[in-house]
Parts: sequence; C-alpha cells; structure tokens
Amino acid sequence: MNELFEPVTVGRLELPNRLFMSPMTRSRAAEGAVPTELAVDYYAQRAAAGLIISEGTQPSVIGQGYIDTPGLHSEEQIAGWRKVTDAVHARGGRMFAQLMHSGRVGHPWLYPDGALPHGPSAIPSGERLYTPEGMLEHPAPKEMTLADIAATVDDFVAAAGNALAAGFDGVELHGANGYLIHQFLCGSANARTDAYGGSVDNRIRLAVEVAQAVGDAIGPERVGFRISPRNPSNGIRERDSDELYPALARALSRYGLAYLHIMEWDRELTKAIRATWPGTLILNPKAEPGTPSGTPEQAAAVLREGLADAVTLGAYWLANPDLPARIKSGGPYNVADPATFYGGDHRGYTDYPALIG
Repeated sequence: MNELFEPVTVGRLELPNRLFMSPMTRSRAAEGAVPTELAVDYYAQRAAAGLIISEGTQPSVIGQGYIDTPGLHSEEQIAGWRKVTDAVHARGGRMFAQLMHSGRVGHPWLYPDGALPHGPSAIPSGERLYTPEGMLEHPAPKEMTLADIAATVDDFVAAAGNALAAGFDGVELHGANGYLIHQFLCGSANARTDAYGGSVDNRIRLAVEVAQAVGDAIGPERVGFRISPRNPSNGIRERDSDELYPALARALSRYGLAYLHIMEWDRELTKAIRATWPGTLILNPKAEPGTPSGTPEQAAAVLREGLADAVTLGAYWLANPDLPARIKSGGPYNVADPATFYGGDHRGYTDYPALIG
C-alpha cells in the first residue's frame, strides 16, 4: 500500500503522506468548551497522519450541537487549542481545525440563555441530544433571518482567524452530515423562499459565501471544505444530489481552496464530483457493510484508481494511534468500539450514535 505514503501538496503544505485523519467528534472539552490535556495527548499520538483534521469545533455559542464539544470563539479556547497544535507540530504533524456549526442539530439545554438553535427553516431534525439527564428531542429551530446569516458568516471568519492564532495550519468548513451548511443545501431542511432557498443556486449560496469569506480572511490555500452527498444523517433527505454537488463543486472551485473533502456514500457521485472539481480532492471512502469506517485497503485502492489525491480514515485512526506503522507491517489492527466515538471511552456515555463527525 505504498500509495498511502507518497508525499502530496495541499494548499501550500508539503505533506509526507496521503493518509489523513478524519474529523471525529470526541465530546471531551472542559467547561467553556476548552480543549483539555486529553486532547493534547490524543492528537499528538496521531501526528504521523499526513494531515489531522480536528473534531468538529463550533465557531459560536449557538453553533454547538453536542455536549462537551470544543469551540474557537474565546481566548480560553484559543489557548487550549494552542497546546494541542504545539504538541502535534513538535512531532512533525500538521493540523486543520474543522469549523462546524450544528444549526438545527442543537438544543436550548446547550446554551446559557436557553435560546433555540438556528436553522434555515423552522423544521426539526427529528433527532435527539444526549445529556447526562437523558435524551432530549431537538426542537424546531429558529428560522434564520438575513441578519442571522450574515452574523454566522462573520462567526466562521472570526473562528478561522482564531484557528490560526491557535496554531492550526488551516481550517475545514463542515458542509456535511446534516449540520448547518448541509441544512441549507438540502430542500428537506430548507424551505426558504428568499435568496437562500428554492433553486440549487440559492441553496448553495451560504456554503459559497462562507468559503469565500473565510478564504478572503485567512487565504484560500488554508481552507478546505467537507461534503457528504446523499448522507441522511440528522434528518437530511436529499432529492437532487446529482445536480446539487457538481454545482457546489463548480461554485467552490472559483476560490482556490486547499481541498474538497468527500465523506462518501455513493461512488458514482464521487466520480462525478471528481470530474468537476479541478483541485485537490480528499476522500473518506464509503464503509464496507458491517464496518464503521473505510479500511486501509480501500484507501489505497482509491489512490490507485485516481479517485482522490489523499484519503481520510476515522475509526482506524481512533483505535490505532500508530496507524501508518501498522499498515506498513500488515497489521494487526485494533478494532474501534463504536461506544467510544463520542467520548464514551472516558465518560461512560453509551447512548451516542456511532457516527464520525
């Protein structure tokens, strides 16, 4: 599987291999959404990845969707992440922060003022929030005003600047898995009749505005964008994926982003996006039946076939901090326990779904 260990350029970064670490929600942050020493150890142990993409990190208080997830909107959070990036860099690693606004995948329980989560329309996800007090139904979100949308774009820009201040090498904008940007993309979550709803061009508008604004602020070579075509997570029901994602890829391609990152659900659609996207493509390959994540063998095959320039794995990195060494020696591999994906390994939470962020 030598393909995994060839160098690759992403933006301005010269990376030693094409085996990247997928973002995975950990729910380990301390009070104030501040990363802890546990995060320092966790990421530093995996610094052999060509690129680490962090767990989803909220750009604002209202962007939080799960308990104990970290932020990038306060000085304390910046200082906490600086310890993480310093440790990763000390071991020769590189790291992007994934900026994730959860949108309607949230709950008043999470917010100091008990506000409703925000979304493109007042359509609930149909999912629930885990809390130590029990599972809570997601409410119908507040339909975002144009002022809310503009403020959210500003929040992404501010968080991206904070990411650089915290020592990250760049940011990944989370447009996947049923979170806010994905909600705007999808007609089942977006019933707006203004410039952000209805047509494909309107529904991709927020994604494009965020990417352009963040790129203008920190340099597009430091900005990646993640999508998950056909992914039904968090109540998403796409009806026009074949039209939507090539249109989004074409629109984003104007801004010189570092990469497009696909969490794969459909190989034919991956090929269509690959044909449309002119830049670096990262693929998180579709999991085989009965497995929570793509395998090293699948990842190598993707590179051999020219479907992507680099690959991300999730569960294999979670269970094997020394994954490159294990791949080179032919295994064996530790098997990830799905109950640990959202922090159950140190807090005892067992009701979280086994999803990768």
